[in-house]
Amino acid sequence: MSLTSIIGIASSGVATAQTSLRTVADNISNVNTKGYVRKIVEQSSLTSDGRGQGVAVDRIRQAADAYLERSAYTASGNLGEASTLAQGFDQAQGLFGDPSSDTPFFNQLDSIYSGFNVASASPSSGLGRSQIVLDLRNFLSDSARINSSIRDLRSQADTQLTNNVDTINNLLKGISSLNTDIVQGNLTNGDATGSESLQRELIKKLSSYMDIKVTTRTTGEVRIIGGDSITLIGEGPAQLSATLQPSGFSDINVTPSGGSPILLKNHISAGEMLGLTQLRDQELPGLMNQLGEYTSHAIEELNRAHNASSSVPAPQTLTGRPTGFLDQATAFSNFTGKTTLAVLNSTTNAVVKTAVIDFTAGTISINGALGTAFTPANFAADLTAAMGGSATASFTNGALSVTTAAGQGLAFDDGNAPPASSKAGKTFSHFMGLNDLVTSTGISTYDTGLTTASNHGFNAGGQIAFDLTDPTGQHLTDITVNVPAAPANAMSDLLTALNAGVGAYGTFALDPNTGRLNFSSTTTNLAIRSDTTQRGTGGVSMSALFGIGDVQRSLRTDQYTVRADIVQDGKYLALAKLDLTVAAGQPALKVGNGEGAKLLASAGAATASFDKAGHISSGTYSISDYAAQFAGSLARASAQAVSAQKSADAVNTAAEDRRSKAEDVNIDDELIKLTTYQQAFNASARMVKAAGELYDTLLGMVN
Repeated sequence: MSLTSIIGIASSGVATAQTSLRTVADNISNVNTKGYVRKIVEQSSLTSDGRGQGVAVDRIRQAADAYLERSAYTASGNLGEASTLAQGFDQAQGLFGDPSSDTPFFNQLDSIYSGFNVASASPSSGLGRSQIVLDLRNFLSDSARINSSIRDLRSQADTQLTNNVDTINNLLKGISSLNTDIVQGNLTNGDATGSESLQRELIKKLSSYMDIKVTTRTTGEVRIIGGDSITLIGEGPAQLSATLQPSGFSDINVTPSGGSPILLKNHISAGEMLGLTQLRDQELPGLMNQLGEYTSHAIEELNRAHNASSSVPAPQTLTGRPTGFLDQATAFSNFTGKTTLAVLNSTTNAVVKTAVIDFTAGTISINGALGTAFTPANFAADLTAAMGGSATASFTNGALSVTTAAGQGLAFDDGNAPPASSKAGKTFSHFMGLNDLVTSTGISTYDTGLTTASNHGFNAGGQIAFDLTDPTGQHLTDITVNVPAAPANAMSDLLTALNAGVGAYGTFALDPNTGRLNFSSTTTNLAIRSDTTQRGTGGVSMSALFGIGDVQRSLRTDQYTVRADIVQDGKYLALAKLDLTVAAGQPALKVGNGEGAKLLASAGAATASFDKAGHISSGTYSISDYAAQFAGSLARASAQAVSAQKSADAVNTAAEDRRSKAEDVNIDDELIKLTTYQQAFNASARMVKAAGELYDTLLGMVN
């Protein structure tokens, strides 16, 4: 072996030891740097023609563990989702007030019922009436405030989703750009660990937004799959974009490099993006629907009792709610039984005239005389004619109004001539909302009273577009249904058209007792993307009339107000009961009668048929029981979200700890390496020096 070879071999040892010492120095200096992964020098011997030629540094790599990395990324995604849901539920639950306080939202109705109970003993108390009205207005105001705030939370979730799009795009660009630096560094046997460290930090951030799978090629570049199959990092970075839906919220699409757009939520199973999507599209709309069910049924039972009662004196005009039916034929069809309309003297409260309306027979009997016929299509005019000037009825924009002369009042009674009037489980006055305590500017109840033979009334050609998702929120398909053209105008024809569209996913059916249109499926959730249907000219849409979709149903909560005349003067509260059994000329309404107040006080115990909303199943509940179900469901969902967050945080911490133990700098190990590499450096340096001395001696001999 020549002296030149000896010097070359020794010099390679010096260079390798020097590189190793520099790596150890870098490790030691970053011993307290969070996220720093220690470096490892990989070296191998050099040979030529089977003879050793020294040593060389193959590469400097990070002490990364692929298995622990995968575990950490999975834990990060689960924590991102759980934290988002926990925060959302915490904010939502806070809107309802502290259950331990004296005035949480779910206790407000109890105060109202208690007020009516007190009023039943002293119905003439002006202070008591004023307090009832104030408590009821506060309840309606808080319901609307909470509903609006939940809607704001949905908007915030959508805003955060769209903001995250920019963040994720920047992360993907950064990761892809660093791929180039890493490949170049590895090809030249350079130190690419700085770029790798930065890339790992970006990948870790990305993993909190969605579940990812990372693979590393032999060249050092990474490939990243998002969710189950979306290529986020391939030959280049994918691009995320937010597309506005007709509902006003955004679909997040991913376009892989050289590929076509893919709906993100259909492919991810963890991460902040999934948590935000679940909040916006499932949890918060479900909560809004629960609030709508609770508020609307509580109001319906108060209105039921109020319509069965009367103020003293009786009001001169009774104005009903918008039924959604612009034609009288539909509005006044399908009633059975009888109701009595009484005209009373406002001074003596004695009955002036009675009209028994027999819906089964189709007649109106005045003061017990033989009834005259009426038809649903001309009900208002027929009633006016039958009353002979004592009262006039009109039907405008789907609402019935009945007015008597000055100095007189009107009241309905369904107990005077049984069987009581009924449609969709409501008396005539209640169904039409003629003496409602709480009014609404829109459709407040979905008990339409329609049958499959009824005219659906929607203009032909109108379209309703459904967004169908599975129970996890993944988008299945969009389906558009056209309103069938005439003569296919019965509800049965509309049901056929609806089920022809969604039949593969669920079934629309009309409840024969109430006229509710329900969508049933164990595997599919349904929402409205758009709705251009309309009943007649200026009428309501299909989704509004039947309450299709959580978001549509939640709109009820914003539309309620206490009747204006009652707000102005509490004397118009219907706290008495009409008594048509009294002798002629005697008061049929008595000051001090509190029978109506008793009905109102017991409204909380009244049972009603609730539709499925959020996490509460459909069924028959009392108003008070549903309040307990609602409060319990919200508390349970919030507690589960917090528990899931704590569990995910613990798993994430454990995963990071395991990863840290495998990848962090151990100062003792590095000091041992320092000594080893220092000795190797010194030994190789001495070899270089010895070889140099021999070379000098050889040159001296030649000279």
